[in-house]
Amino acid sequence: MVDLTQFLAGPYCTLLLADLGARVIKIEPSEGDSTRDLPPYFVKGTSAYFLSINRTKESIVIDLKRPEGRNVVLDLVRRADIVVENFRPGVLQRLGLSYEKLAEINPGIVLCSISGFGQSGPDAQMPAYDAIVQALSGILSITGVPGERPVRTGVPIGDLAGGMFGTIGLLAALCEKRLTGRGRHVDIAMLDSQIALL
Repeated sequence: MVDLTQFLAGPYCTLLLADLGARVIKIEPSEGDSTRDLPPYFVKGTSAYFLSINRTKESIVIDLKRPEGRNVVLDLVRRADIVVENFRPGVLQRLGLSYEKLAEINPGIVLCSISGFGQSGPDAQMPAYDAIVQALSGILSITGVPGERPVRTGVPIGDLAGGMFGTIGLLAALCEKRLTGRGRHVDIAMLDSQIALL
């Protein structure tokens, strides 16, 4: 599996698949994944947060903005079953790594895109973090104390739900692939995932 994810929703999805036995090759930018330096806790200089959601993964550094870097990713895709990404919609296309391009070199590839609001629609380009998704989904209206301000859930449930539904979608697509031999683009919206939990 090729892991092009960052922060939480995408890395949590690939972590679940790694826990189920998948070999995960995480692609990090030249400066390393941004969560490697995320406080407050560190283990031998690396953020405990990064370690907790990237355990058992193999990391390599690739500059996706350079043709040579994209070619390495395409070589990995030729031998992979799954690619997971959680860039803002449109980024993969701009990098020349769209689902169509990936399927051209590997017709059985299953791509999972996790974003705040899905790959299309009026809000697709809106930035989304867990707190935004919690607010828009309505979960904040049922947490906290009646008559007081809304309170975020104790865990980032919007991100985690996106990762879990991404895993479920990927597993369903892999089952379909066994019957058809063809891959698929799985589109997961964190907002949809949060609403589904409600």
